[in-house]
Amino acid sequence: MKKILILHTGGTISMYEDKRSGEVKPSGTNPLLESAQAAGHLADLIVEEPFQLPSPHITPREMLMLKERIEHHLEKNGIDGAVITHGTDTLEETAYFLDLTVDTDIPIVVTGAMRSSNEIGSDGLYNFIAAVRTAVHDEARDKGVLVVLNDEIHSAKNVTKTHTSNVSTFQSPQYGPIGIITKKAILFHHQPIGRKKIPVNALSKRVELLKAYAGMDASLFFSLGEMKIDGLVIEALGQGNLPPQVLPGIRKLLEEGIPIVLVSRCFNGTVEDVYQYEGGGAQLKRMGIIFSNGLNGQKARIQLMLALERTKDPEKIKEFFQ
Repeated sequence: MKKILILHTGGTISMYEDKRSGEVKPSGTNPLLESAQAAGHLADLIVEEPFQLPSPHITPREMLMLKERIEHHLEKNGIDGAVITHGTDTLEETAYFLDLTVDTDIPIVVTGAMRSSNEIGSDGLYNFIAAVRTAVHDEARDKGVLVVLNDEIHSAKNVTKTHTSNVSTFQSPQYGPIGIITKKAILFHHQPIGRKKIPVNALSKRVELLKAYAGMDASLFFSLGEMKIDGLVIEALGQGNLPPQVLPGIRKLLEEGIPIVLVSRCFNGTVEDVYQYEGGGAQLKRMGIIFSNGLNGQKARIQLMLALERTKDPEKIKEFFQ
């Protein structure tokens, strides 16, 4: 049997619904710890609970902790794969962080649940077993970090949460899942290519994320300059355009050496230097703004934060986003 590391971190998958109030709350004991034997026939499980946090409480510090636990067990125990249970709100960020920072070809699978452990139709245990099944599958190797929920396998780079409560919330816009899960089989039909690695051992950079809107002005950008940030990601309009009123604030940040990465607030397509007008993508690129190749805002923030641990050179940072 393969040796699989299980890291439970909290989230809805570990919570319960108060039947009187309808509120979903953390429980004293993670129910998956008691039901893990349901996957015991699939692999030799090493089970840890490094922390139990709702996913809005997760920070890059916890993401780094998960990276370190996986690397520890790779070295000490020769694990064949890892499964992480996680709250869904920030699941895609943790998955992408691990995809960029853990240098291994073993399957690392992140899963969660949209319904708590005692709700009707609870999806937690099912998703957990599906994740373990994926982690032990030979074809799951060398595909980067995978996200498994609702009988689908997605790549960490492309997947995002698209619905507040639906069990099919995790989708990969434009790309779709790279595999599916049936009762009897794990079926892969895509192979991710061009994956990046950004090795880090510590995190010290502050990167902020802003979303552009009609009538936006420069005030937020001037405020960010006073906050001594290390980098900024902007979710721009359309193909990568901004209201002209923001330009003085952006110029000031660039003059202070703060790298700015541009993504689109649209969830399909990429930003390009197409439009030639004040605030258009062509002007923004000439100013020195870095155009990201298809990442959403939250993932571009993770990538910029990691890139800044490696270099402050804007030209070298740009290479991470090509």
